[in-house]
Amino acid sequence: MIEKEFYRNRKVFITGHTGFKGSWMCKLLLQLGAKVYGYSLEPQEDKLLFGLSKVQKNIENTYGDIRDLEKLTKCIKKFDPDIVIHMAAQPIVLESYKDPVNTYSTNVMGTVNVLEAVRQCENVKSVVNVTTDKVYKNIELQKGYKEDDELNGLDPYSNSKSCSELVTSSYVNSFFKELGVAVSTCRAGNVLGGGDFSPNRIIPDCYRAVSTGQDIVVRNPESVRPYQHVLDPLFVYLQIAHLQYENLECAGAYNIGPNIEDNIKTGRLVKMFCDEWGDGANWKEQVIKNAPHEANYLYLDCTKVKNTFNWSPVWGIKQTIENTVKWYKSYSKNENIPKCMEEQIQLFMGDGGRV
Repeated sequence: MIEKEFYRNRKVFITGHTGFKGSWMCKLLLQLGAKVYGYSLEPQEDKLLFGLSKVQKNIENTYGDIRDLEKLTKCIKKFDPDIVIHMAAQPIVLESYKDPVNTYSTNVMGTVNVLEAVRQCENVKSVVNVTTDKVYKNIELQKGYKEDDELNGLDPYSNSKSCSELVTSSYVNSFFKELGVAVSTCRAGNVLGGGDFSPNRIIPDCYRAVSTGQDIVVRNPESVRPYQHVLDPLFVYLQIAHLQYENLECAGAYNIGPNIEDNIKTGRLVKMFCDEWGDGANWKEQVIKNAPHEANYLYLDCTKVKNTFNWSPVWGIKQTIENTVKWYKSYSKNENIPKCMEEQIQLFMGDGGRV
């Protein structure tokens, strides 16, 4: 549960606020009454969620690269936030194979720059660095990875996020413990929800196909992933940011994923999407020879975050698909997207994520 009074007029600085998760985070924080400052690259297309959500008129906003330490530091010092949530990243596995240098420079040095900027801002008391479930050395065991398992992602994206975890640990031990700044890393599973238009992601691929009357093409239908609605990890990020602000002992590394029964095969996920969408939606497998490596089996052991914060996922995979399809259908009908997002946040709160 999030305490709304804590976030009312609280100053929160978000990197990567123009992305899919960042846009939902801005919308959520605004509904909680927070003052939001976003720092991110400028969206490349008007149709992206940041523009559709209409959050920009209610936040302070700077377009910039997190690899630009001088500009980033200037912005953080000017806003003087209470809390920093770092979500800016190059987040696509396949893109990381195409451009590993950009992936590492963004995800590793970007983290260094955010933490260095925080170090120069006296008012910040709580930092959340959002990484990924893919930070672990995945040896394809059918087990849930725990926070103390080895960090060694295989592909450039996953590995860069493992490096981001190590950078954060070093800054905590070298600087932030002494400064009294609480810092946590959050390793979330595969997030789903309305408004994701990223390439090479399963739900955006589903929407692009059905909206043009084509079959959905699935690369790895047998792969198992910890799928969850985007609002579930966002609420946990804010809960962690709040509680570690008041108690340094709450800071640490946390897995955030669905209950074990909602770790499902991608093929099943796509079938659920087709069934919910209707209108003859269908999918087929695509076999790609010599494709870049992607893990076949991955899920998280979330015992630590559940015990520490008395948390459990609010929406299972069925509710996740239902609300995701509802968003895309609203979008395809040119309905009011900000209203749709606000209604889904309110519904999520009513189902158990209430403030």
